Amino acid sequence: MKKRVGRRPAKVVKGLSAAASKAAVEAPRGEEAKVAILVRDLGQMIDLAREQVAVAANAALTTLYWQLGDRIRAEVLMDRRAEYGGRIVSAVGRQLEIDHGRGFGEKSLRHMLRFAQVFPDFQIVSALRRQLSWSHFKRLIYIQEDLRRDFYAEMCRIEGWSTRVLAQKIDGMLFERTALSKKPEDLIRKELAALRGKGEVTPALVLQDPYVLDFLELSDTYSEKDLESAILREIERFLLELGAGFAFVERQKRITLDGDDYHLDLLLFHRRMRRLVAIELKLGDFKPADSGQMELYLRWLDRHERQPTEQRPLGIILCAGKKRETVEVIDLDTRGIHVAEYLTDLPPREVLEARLHRAIEAARNRLAIGPGGGVSLPPREAKQVRMKRR
Repeated sequence: MKKRVGRRPAKVVKGLSAAASKAAVEAPRGEEAKVAILVRDLGQMIDLAREQVAVAANAALTTLYWQLGDRIRAEVLMDRRAEYGGRIVSAVGRQLEIDHGRGFGEKSLRHMLRFAQVFPDFQIVSALRRQLSWSHFKRLIYIQEDLRRDFYAEMCRIEGWSTRVLAQKIDGMLFERTALSKKPEDLIRKELAALRGKGEVTPALVLQDPYVLDFLELSDTYSEKDLESAILREIERFLLELGAGFAFVERQKRITLDGDDYHLDLLLFHRRMRRLVAIELKLGDFKPADSGQMELYLRWLDRHERQPTEQRPLGIILCAGKKRETVEVIDLDTRGIHVAEYLTDLPPREVLEARLHRAIEAARNRLAIGPGGGVSLPPREAKQVRMKRR
């Protein structure tokens, strides 16, 4: 009696489909490698094409929605009566929904109308539409203040935020926490224009105050060592709170001067600004002596660690509290040092909002009226204003 011999199971080549795997096994070994490479390359071409189609489709839809909104806006503006405009949008929405589906109903048309109203310049929409989806725009168009909306739109484009991240940044009041928000409106517009035109990221766009570190889950009493350890344990979330573009370099960076050792708490690098960023952690309120220590670190880094293609290093002193007048008198911005508070417990939104608005108002009121009735600005900002006036 002959022994039945079962078929050997076909060998599967990792990364290939069953059919491609079978062909690869049956082929000579040299051809097997060629099949694998060809499948990989063709797969990449397919994925790239699909991605390009998705981007093109999103850009086309965004353009269509703006054009529809702009057309409705023009029609409504012909007669300034609100009830007339409401009737027009309602009637058009009902018919378009029947003819073209729910995506063109009254509610959607009102989004499109709002879109065209807050982005009247299509050139700006055109620059954003390849990076931002319609979901991004729907979140942006209901931000009331123009400067806030422009800030979030440009940062979303530059940093590639998802709609979820965009919502988190808006809800977390990122704009109000940036150094940019404390500047006069003319300078804010100038920096946003540079970001839009050249992709130029400045420290004012990146540096924040306060930083919200509630995710560290520290107990009521903790030391600087506990704070540093918690940050390193949650380094990814810490870097995300600082903002996109930060990369971790080193902890407890040793700096030796005249035989004495100093240790910098955290050393980071910001890719877009091309700068080393030194961070010192302080449990108590900011003290003027802290700035002297940071200035020493920055000068050492500038001399020994800075690469020829990099900008001068920046310093961030993260402290539990600060007295704003003390910080302003020392004028740390001109020395590349940013003092910011950190919050280990996130206060209620209305409390945080009130606090940030007070800080913005105080910073703008810092522009003292001089003897001749002029406005006194920090040297760099004053120079920018003078150049603009010319």
